[in-house]
Amino acid sequence: MEEASKLLFVCAQNKIRSLTAEKLFAGSQRYQVRSRGVAKGARIKLTAGDLGWADRVFVMEKEHQNRIRRDFRGALEGKEIVCLFIEDIYEPMEPALIEVLRQKLAPYVALPAR
Repeated sequence: MEEASKLLFVCAQNKIRSLTAEKLFAGSQRYQVRSRGVAKGARIKLTAGDLGWADRVFVMEKEHQNRIRRDFRGALEGKEIVCLFIEDIYEPMEPALIEVLRQKLAPYVALPAR
């Protein structure tokens, strides 16, 4: 069996968007998943080690991508960062957020069954 692909989801606080994305893939056989935040008060703050661990990095906003490129330039060698363009207007695990995540992630990953 092939090794699970490692997905890293990043937003500002790691309380709503990236955490919801991580929970969406909980229990997946196909993916190992982490979520992190780039803001000072993030629930779990992004590190260079997280970026080194990840096969694919998904950010919610262009600002998150810019911040990662600025703060972790050395850790991005060969890493693709995908911006999902998901606004910070949702509640944790809100059905509308889950639906938007599913739509935006569909071109990149196999989605878990509903």
